[in-house]
Amino acid sequence: MNFTSHIRTLLVVNAIFAVCFLGLCVSSFKNEGDQPDQRVRSVNLDKDFNFCGEKFPMDNFDVRQRLDAELLRNVYFHSQTILAIKRANAIFPIIEPIIKEEGLPNDLKYLAVAESALSNAISPVGARGVWQFMKDAAAGYNLEVNTEVDERYHLEKATRAACKYMKKEKERLGSWTLAAAAYNGGPGRIIEEMAKQRAKNFFELNLAADETMRYPFRIVAIKEVMEHPEEYEYAVEKEHLYPALTAFKTVEVKGAVVNWGDFAREHGTNYRMLKLYNPWLIDSKLTNKERKTYQIHVPK
Repeated sequence: MNFTSHIRTLLVVNAIFAVCFLGLCVSSFKNEGDQPDQRVRSVNLDKDFNFCGEKFPMDNFDVRQRLDAELLRNVYFHSQTILAIKRANAIFPIIEPIIKEEGLPNDLKYLAVAESALSNAISPVGARGVWQFMKDAAAGYNLEVNTEVDERYHLEKATRAACKYMKKEKERLGSWTLAAAAYNGGPGRIIEEMAKQRAKNFFELNLAADETMRYPFRIVAIKEVMEHPEEYEYAVEKEHLYPALTAFKTVEVKGAVVNWGDFAREHGTNYRMLKLYNPWLIDSKLTNKERKTYQIHVPK
């Protein structure tokens, strides 16, 4: 067999193998009824959607299409959606009571999902934590931020700060939907553009910032998928949900801590676990020159 014939034979064999492999892959996605395990389908919009009790005007074609786009993005962003559902089991029991104590609608918890997927994320512009506060904004809500402590990572304190922000903007702008847009894009721009455009609500507003225009729709899409996961073919077993970090004791620290690793060992745990329960402790030590009192969660 010459070289050309040998290459031709190899190509034929490879082609046959590829066809067989493709057939095997296709069959693996089918069940006994010869139906795919999951269908990629459009989303039903013929239902009521709301944020904090404020109904979306679904008779408006623009509103329908914008919400449709965000629903499709979240329904088919499988890894992020599953992670959010799993993390919610650990995070929502902590932030829901705070939102209720502050007298705000429970839907505000979905803003945290939109911001960070309920993780201690760091944005490209420096926003941090589950609620994604910038450093300057954190200072305005009494969140301590320095080289040793960053309370943007303190879930309870950051949640109260986010509630205070949303409450203030709701009073100023007149709706929770506009307050949510302001959380993303800043209230100044919202107020200026509403006056310029004579807009009466968020849905009449046209902003240059695409992210802010999408933001309330994204929150409602996340809410819809997380409240009705089975409807969108998400199956997360109860035992697969992430547990809340509730098994801890609280230790008051009023002075300096030379080394958090030593502190952890003295209290029957280790540095890694101490940081998981207190992610706002961002250094290996605490100078605490002002002799503040800190509540440290120590896992039991």
